[in-house]
Amino acid sequence: MNVLAIDQGTSATKALVVAADGRVLASGEAPVRPTFLPDGGVEQDPEALWASVVAAAKAALAATREPVAAVGLANQGETVLAWDRGSGRPLSQAISWQDRRAAGICESLAADAERFREITGLPLDPYFAAPKMRWLREHVTREGVCTTTDAWLLHRLTGAFVTDAATASRTLLFDLGAGRWSPEACDAFDVGAHELPDVVDNAEPLGDTSAFGGRIPLTAAIVDQQGALFGEGCHTAGSAKCTYGTGAFLLANIGPELRRSTAGLATCIAWRLGGDTTYCLDGQAYTAGAAVAWLRELGLIAQPEDLDRAAPSAGGVHFVPALAGLAAPFWKPQARGAFVGLSLSTSRAELVRAVVDGIAAQVAWLARAVAYDLGGPLSRLRVDGGLTRSSVLLQTQADLLQAPVEVFPSPDATALGVAALARLGAGQARTTVEATASARFEPRISADAAEARLGAWRRAVEATMDLTL
Repeated sequence: MNVLAIDQGTSATKALVVAADGRVLASGEAPVRPTFLPDGGVEQDPEALWASVVAAAKAALAATREPVAAVGLANQGETVLAWDRGSGRPLSQAISWQDRRAAGICESLAADAERFREITGLPLDPYFAAPKMRWLREHVTREGVCTTTDAWLLHRLTGAFVTDAATASRTLLFDLGAGRWSPEACDAFDVGAHELPDVVDNAEPLGDTSAFGGRIPLTAAIVDQQGALFGEGCHTAGSAKCTYGTGAFLLANIGPELRRSTAGLATCIAWRLGGDTTYCLDGQAYTAGAAVAWLRELGLIAQPEDLDRAAPSAGGVHFVPALAGLAAPFWKPQARGAFVGLSLSTSRAELVRAVVDGIAAQVAWLARAVAYDLGGPLSRLRVDGGLTRSSVLLQTQADLLQAPVEVFPSPDATALGVAALARLGAGQARTTVEATASARFEPRISADAAEARLGAWRRAVEATMDLTL
């Protein structure tokens, strides 16, 4: 049984036709371009997102003569928009997960931050959907419904008004313990619970779509990072992956028991299948690939491959990758990026190496937070995403983690995850994904050396994250 898996991401939409054995038969891709505003806003044109879904899917289908029996959709997660339920017409731009304009709303609710964490498992931060929904209502429009982008795309595809459990758990509006929208959280963010979509499992029939030609059942939906967690075979408690995309996102499966993080991570739903919920810990670094793109725009590198031609060390320079604020475990949305330790002898190659080291260090601190919550260190970390092409980054990551780093053999872990879920939703018996590593990076430095490097980077973060100019 072949399925069409669609991964609607921040900078592109990727579609794959995937065979029952996991082979990719064909692919299609369409770019999307966020708009970055000087006030911290990041927006996308909803119609461009929709057009990219249609274009990528049609390109994948056209590249193979094989029929598909089901469709699955992965989404960006915390990106939101207002839209008209009757016509499906957007009433606002899509406010990206990277958008920081709701920071003031979070500050006004800071006294209730622990209550929100208790209900939803999430820290109070403009990264999540609810603050952006309230900002949109206060500054753009009060008409229509306000949802994450997946609900709008699924409505256009099938006519259903739904969101999946994993995506719902990323909003700051979902009661993890009760498994439903929280009236208390909805009131705080001025969101009507009755205006929110129904919450469905991650693998079940949601309706048919004719958007790509013919009628195909849509049988799976999931937020992108949880899709990658599933696709990389992290199905048991304690297994973890990190995706290096626009940001870096480390998720660890914690099993069926709800345990809220005490180390500054988010706790959310990994997936819900047949009514049974699996939970995960989630840590984010907002700028990973985005920091590399920034280096390129500044002319410090010509192409991403130049990361592996950086200096062998940063020469005492540390980079704090807070170009869009700091996420877990710091949660400082107003923080800004910084180079620390510059001297007249600092070279371009050392600046580039400092950025590589800074990305790896932030992920290593996320892994430490996961280890604290799990009661023991990760035995390995599976990784995927565009930056995994850099052997320097991955070796640095293994060194700072003091654990093996295994590269997922496909760059499309999210799409392969949603493909597996689509097969489940269509009634296939297969319930796991076989995942193997094509490359493995072992630590090459001692635990003491790793501790010294991470400590120096942490001191640079703490010295700069509260600076205001």
